[in-house]
Amino acid sequence: MTAAPATARPGPLTGLGQVLLASRPLSWINTAYPFAVAYLLAGGEPGWLLVVGTVYFLVPYNLLMYGLNDVFDYASDLANPRKGGIEGAVLSDRWHRATLWSAVLSNVPFLVVLLAADGVASAAVLAVSVFAVVAYSAPRLRFKERPFVDSLTSSTHFVSPAVFAIALAGGPFTVPVVATLAAFFLWGAASHAFGAVQDITADRSAGIGSIATVLGARRTVRLSMAAYAASALLMLAAGAPAAFAAVVPLVYLASVAPFRDLDDGACEQAHRGWRRFLWLNLVTGFLLTQAFIVASLRS
Repeated sequence: MTAAPATARPGPLTGLGQVLLASRPLSWINTAYPFAVAYLLAGGEPGWLLVVGTVYFLVPYNLLMYGLNDVFDYASDLANPRKGGIEGAVLSDRWHRATLWSAVLSNVPFLVVLLAADGVASAAVLAVSVFAVVAYSAPRLRFKERPFVDSLTSSTHFVSPAVFAIALAGGPFTVPVVATLAAFFLWGAASHAFGAVQDITADRSAGIGSIATVLGARRTVRLSMAAYAASALLMLAAGAPAAFAAVVPLVYLASVAPFRDLDDGACEQAHRGWRRFLWLNLVTGFLLTQAFIVASLRS
């Protein structure tokens, strides 16, 4: 596929609009929600730390994660027809510097406050979290181009806010808590792996490695299904009330199952499943919230 000229696909937004789009507003909840829920369930008191942490993982964290990705993946994004909307901005190169500066300047104040708020444990978790975000896209590190490491790093992006929240609140890492976090991690790795399937052709053409380019579409989808199933088993092992959420990864398993025999040449068909995944996150997040509310009222 021939790449379009740099001015062809950035879209009508300019300035702040493009920077904001680079942070993937649809995905903000995916990192803020795990932090806020884990903080409260770990015994953290509602207050300024909860607010600061939630706001940080809502916008600045996502701007750092996705902004770096959109800047350093600019050339390959131009050749990817699914980029240019909620799944990733195709930033005009005139806004690259502004995006990088916005990401850094919006993160630093929050990181200073959060790193100073508690002890060594929470600071170490936050450091790992931010490193994983930067390492995924930054030149030379480029964890996103290291097969298998790509899915593990991506999952870290979403699980680490919850781990940080527990450490920040001083909550115990009991067996049920660790099992729940492990289940969440497997869910995240499975989701990233499936998401990589739709880009097999584009990534191979651009010389970009991923778990999907190595395993191929069929094996990647089936590995994703197995990881979702293992996630459900871990939720069951965590015991009540976490066990009731075991159905959630099974919903995702059912969503990707139709693509289990997908050939590499038809990898773009997995895009239908990925679009469904984006909206499933909102639905399952809402249902889990209602479950948490009911559980808290009965406790």
